[in-house]
Amino acid sequence: MKSSKLLDVLHIVLHMSDADSALTSEKLAQSMKTNPVVVRRIMAGLREQGLVTSEKGHGGGWRLSCDLNKVTLLDIYKAVDSPTLLAIGSRNTSPQCLVEQAVNTTTHKVFEEAEQQILSQFHNVTLADLHKTIQKNPRVEHEQHHKK
Repeated sequence: MKSSKLLDVLHIVLHMSDADSALTSEKLAQSMKTNPVVVRRIMAGLREQGLVTSEKGHGGGWRLSCDLNKVTLLDIYKAVDSPTLLAIGSRNTSPQCLVEQAVNTTTHKVFEEAEQQILSQFHNVTLADLHKTIQKNPRVEHEQHHKK
């Protein structure tokens, strides 16, 4: 089963990077089209890693507390408990079958190598790099996108 948790977190972090003030879980949930409880769960891992802070009360909410130039996609991936990258699993219907064993062994090795390559690339991309890919005027175009 595919997980979008990493992408959800990156979406939230990039919204926060452009915010002039703290953003509530409700506001972030609205931009993600999800429930504020989901946002709070996601943010807990980021807070534990020192990437965000939270403030209670009027005017409170979530703020980034990290340098986008220093935080990599790998840091975010680890902060969200390293979700599965590849959704293909082993076949375990006939464990005694030599063909099944060979297929599982070979594909497991290939998938492990692929995941290591992905993680290596995650290490090379900072949040600042990702932020640069947002269109020229992210506030105007992004706000319009989320009002639809």
